[in-house]
Amino acid sequence: MSREIDEFLRTYTRALEESTAAIFAGAGLSKPAGYVNWKELLKEIASEIQLDIDKETDLIEVAQYHVNESGGNRGKINQILIDEFTKDTDITENHKILARLPIKTYWTTNYDKLIEDSLKATHKRCDTKITQENLAITLPNCDATVYKMHGDISLPSEAVLTKDDYESYNSKRKLFTTSLRGDLITKTFLFIGFSFDDPNLEYILSRIRILLGTNQRPHYCFMRKVQRGKEYKTEEDFLYAEIKQELKIKDLKRFNIKVLLVDQHSEITEVLTALENRTKRKNVFISGSASNYGDWGEDRSFKFASLLSKEVIKSNNNIVTGFGLGIGSCVISGALEEIYKTNNKRVEERLISRPFPQQTVGKKIEELWTLHRNNIIENVGISIFIFGNKFKGETLVEADGMLEEFEISIRNGSIPIPIGVTGFTAKTLWDRVMSDFESYVPYPELEKYYKVLGINTLKDDEIIEKIVCIINELKRKTV
Repeated sequence: MSREIDEFLRTYTRALEESTAAIFAGAGLSKPAGYVNWKELLKEIASEIQLDIDKETDLIEVAQYHVNESGGNRGKINQILIDEFTKDTDITENHKILARLPIKTYWTTNYDKLIEDSLKATHKRCDTKITQENLAITLPNCDATVYKMHGDISLPSEAVLTKDDYESYNSKRKLFTTSLRGDLITKTFLFIGFSFDDPNLEYILSRIRILLGTNQRPHYCFMRKVQRGKEYKTEEDFLYAEIKQELKIKDLKRFNIKVLLVDQHSEITEVLTALENRTKRKNVFISGSASNYGDWGEDRSFKFASLLSKEVIKSNNNIVTGFGLGIGSCVISGALEEIYKTNNKRVEERLISRPFPQQTVGKKIEELWTLHRNNIIENVGISIFIFGNKFKGETLVEADGMLEEFEISIRNGSIPIPIGVTGFTAKTLWDRVMSDFESYVPYPELEKYYKVLGINTLKDDEIIEKIVCIINELKRKTV
């Protein structure tokens, strides 16, 4: 990835951790789902007033011309909005990734409901702001707020589309401007789905300049690099577009918006996936259970589990655990001891402990455990496995729960770190990883650290040092 994208990943990941990240979505985010862009939306009404939409650059003006020619009636435009934005569509991969990220603020000029639908699909409760009246009401226990600054398909007659709408925006939707100003000051925005011929982009940028002047936070914007091909009829047209793009990129610097150029739109998905990986890899799942501690003994095992969780927290990670049999309390106590050393305690953010139920009415207990494991692991990027055994009758067997957690981790893209020296199920998993390393850990340069985790002669603090080293290296990876 480019230097600019790598810098974006670092900065925006920090904004996500600090809950200061925001999204501003344009029509391009929804187009892969099957929705139209501005030119496609207005093609029919342009034809009705004898204009060629491909020759027009001011699309807002085209919409206004049609209303004028219709005697001030925008009924046809409203019907086109309904026809185009009530189609059955699937949520795109980019929508899914954005919804999974810990983003609490979404702004959009789109009329569709894909952002809201994607948030609901991830079991997030969203507060949608369509009218000024909505801004005065707060939905309790919401996970994200979606500002539809140009309206929503549910109210097509109030959608901001014509020149009249834009000119009267401050009188009819002034509170949106006020809210946007506040977010632009306090949050780092990622603009996604805007193109150079999108009339909304020019409108938004001019408003940002008026709102903030030179006191602007850094923001980012995805843009597709100008490409040779069918898009331009001649080499001269391509070179002209290339010059204009370069000038536009420089112009965006006035708003402290850094452009992230991609060759293909599919690269945006790759960058968002890398962003999600970086975010999830701050959350470390510790899977461990033991009824027997083998050669380690109970005292050493407890101290190891406690010291491990301390060092994971100290390295600026969060711990997620299911409170495993035998050593679960040591994992939790070690994490708490380290968290309470700082003034910024935030225990509920740094340590997520979700004990397993031992009795149930209705579902079989094994089915409930599987659901619980999936829920615990879905938002973690690294999974550590230690010990892993239980008694079945009087026979000591491997922990089938840990085996299931390993499989769930792999399915969810979480990188496994089995600590082979602790024996039992962890040793079985370490053997499996080492026998086909790159299938489980797509970074061959880390194999040397994993090998150490199977050496019994190392001291406990040396083992933990290697584990923390692996975690830190994984967090730095972008793919």
